Amino acid sequence: MRYVVVGAGAVGGVIGGLLADAGREVALVARGAHGEAIERDGLVVRRPDRELRLRLPVAPTLQALGLREGDAVLVAVKSQQTAGVLEQLGALAIGGRRATDALPLLLAQNGVANEDAALRIAGDVHGVCVNLPATHLEPGVVVGEGAPVAGVLTVGRAAGGVDDVDRRVADDLTAAGFRGRADEDVMAWKRAKLLRNVGNAVEALCGHGDEDGAARLDALVRAEAEACFAAAGLAVVDDERYAADIAGYSAQAVGGRGRAGGSTWQSLARGQGRVETDWLNGEIARLGRLHGVPTPANVLLQREMWRLLQEGGEPGSRRAADLLAALP
Repeated sequence: MRYVVVGAGAVGGVIGGLLADAGREVALVARGAHGEAIERDGLVVRRPDRELRLRLPVAPTLQALGLREGDAVLVAVKSQQTAGVLEQLGALAIGGRRATDALPLLLAQNGVANEDAALRIAGDVHGVCVNLPATHLEPGVVVGEGAPVAGVLTVGRAAGGVDDVDRRVADDLTAAGFRGRADEDVMAWKRAKLLRNVGNAVEALCGHGDEDGAARLDALVRAEAEACFAAAGLAVVDDERYAADIAGYSAQAVGGRGRAGGSTWQSLARGQGRVETDWLNGEIARLGRLHGVPTPANVLLQREMWRLLQEGGEPGSRRAADLLAALP
């Protein structure tokens, strides 16, 4: 099985790079300066204990790369880019079938909206709950800070259950230095991860200066998320089980540098102009509107993020105290 990693940034680059280092066949889809650097110099994967430089097939689009029978498409782009990836896949054919009908899709992304989008056009959709500290700020270079394992990746069918693809992927991930596991209800794990990811916008907006105010904001958006999941009757892995599953590894310094910020912070730092807040905090706002649960803190973070992007502001340029004061 060849892993075609779409979005070879922080998460996709570390997963793809370590799979390739473990002897699995990997090809990458990466655009712009990052893709050009990989094509020219190879993908550099920095770890706490070593540095890899991997020469891998890379192209800016799936069409340019080419797909074939036996591929597994691992999608690691941000959620705002999922629609474009699915459109590319729907336009490609393999053995007389659309790629979305012929190949398994592995969605290694934050949030829970990507699986729903993929299931509209594809039958073999697998969620991947990603607990993987990783950074991508420099073209051609990704950093995986997790040790002693690189991270914990839980895979399962988006519609429920596990199959041979999930078991194969979990084994390959474990061989590559992750803790890979297959689970019957991967979406319950992804909802538990979303409880943590709704705080990404707090870090991106406020930085690390006002830890007390940021912690209060984080607690508010998480409480709203818990209330929405409960009102919708959606299963969520409890905190004790979640903590036990990801125990035994931590983010460590690489090259003398600690991790500067999470995925949303990194998107702002790279000046991408778009972030995935609408698919994280916005997902909670959507559930709240559907089920009559107020979500003022999540909506506030969405609006502040829109304003920051429009102004071209820097990550960490908002005060947590000001955001708290703006809440009803």
